[in-house]
Amino acid sequence: MKKINVKEVIIITVSLVVICAISSVLLALTNNITKDKIAALAVEKENATKSEVLADAEKFSDAKTVSLNGTDYTYYDGLSSSGEVVGYVFAVAGKGYGGNLRIMVGIGSDGKVKGVSPLELNETAGLGMKAQNEDFLNQYNGKSAGIGVAKNSPASNEIQALTGATITSKAVTNAVNTAFELMNTVKGGWY
Repeated sequence: MKKINVKEVIIITVSLVVICAISSVLLALTNNITKDKIAALAVEKENATKSEVLADAEKFSDAKTVSLNGTDYTYYDGLSSSGEVVGYVFAVAGKGYGGNLRIMVGIGSDGKVKGVSPLELNETAGLGMKAQNEDFLNQYNGKSAGIGVAKNSPASNEIQALTGATITSKAVTNAVNTAFELMNTVKGGWY
């Protein structure tokens, strides 16, 4: 059996500590340099997504906050060119299979979904990530409150679950249904 050389162990340990310290400093510097750009890109994405999920709106109000079950959510009034409210856009979150997801939901003044788009989706590649595909998201358009999920042959107010990703399908649907609850709160019990 080889004898342990204390000097070699100390040199290796000190080297690893120095490498870790330098790496940590470099990561902190990189984060500090990029955090503002990342935040600006997130705001830009949200602004583009608002127009995507509520295409009837010519402009949007400033961000507003509504509380539901002790959680604050951001929403926007979608406005026509004359300033009339044509719908609402809600940023909602849910718990999917791979972690948290954030989606933006547009609901028209008629109480129907106008569009759904993910802001953040961390689901399983090839399965749950299909929740960002238009074919899946377009299923919500025209649906009203109380949307369900079906594995086969969905009814009129249900969506077809993604094969192998039922948890993700339910998470997105729960988030869309949360948007309806938020709209109910904003409108003072409209449905």
